Amino acid sequence: MYQFISDHRTRFTIEKMCEVFKVRKSSYYQWLKSGPSLRWQENEKLLREIMDIFEGSDQTYGSPRMTKELKARGMIISQNRVAKMMRAAGIRARKPKRFVVTTDSKHNYPVAPNILNQKFRATRPAQIWVSDITYVRTKSGWLYLTVIIDLYDRKVIGWSMSKGLSAAETIIPAWMMATWKRPVTQNLIFHSDRGIQYACDEFSNILKANKLIIRSIILPEIRTTGLDEN
Repeated sequence: MYQFISDHRTRFTIEKMCEVFKVRKSSYYQWLKSGPSLRWQENEKLLREIMDIFEGSDQTYGSPRMTKELKARGMIISQNRVAKMMRAAGIRARKPKRFVVTTDSKHNYPVAPNILNQKFRATRPAQIWVSDITYVRTKSGWLYLTVIIDLYDRKVIGWSMSKGLSAAETIIPAWMMATWKRPVTQNLIFHSDRGIQYACDEFSNILKANKLIIRSIILPEIRTTGLDEN
């Protein structure tokens, strides 16, 4: 959480991020003063090694081959930890398929009920928001685009572009932008698919901190591009 605030302080104000995460600015500055933990430094070093190997493999190495290469570099590490690090950083081995799956619904996080039941109609701003993650080609290569749409006027009020699929790279920055543009002052239904980015504790805790937010899930095959106009 504090690392996210530090990494994004040039994009969002510290005051706003502390408000969203429900933490005091003084606590953040204390964390900043004390410096990152040894564990965090070890993870950062490991992640740099993983990224170096991943790019060197033309983004084709999964956790088994990644672990083997790390051990060849003299690191003592388990495949389970490598897999967790890669998953957290949104690092996935590239497959020769045109369609890229961005929804990882095979997780153990709680899933909210589908409140909307495909009845996408809003009578005021910040009443119903929907979100989706898709894969787009850019001049910088393939990137993940995360959007949040307010169904009142069908405007994109929050978005992010990232190389990874972790919540910190996708939905959280998009959420920060959306709540900055349209603060949540009344009950809000937040509608998404079952993806791990939306269900993980990191993002769920942000929603839980705001008592006005009601979660809703949508089946993977139904996307925001197919919203009912009626």
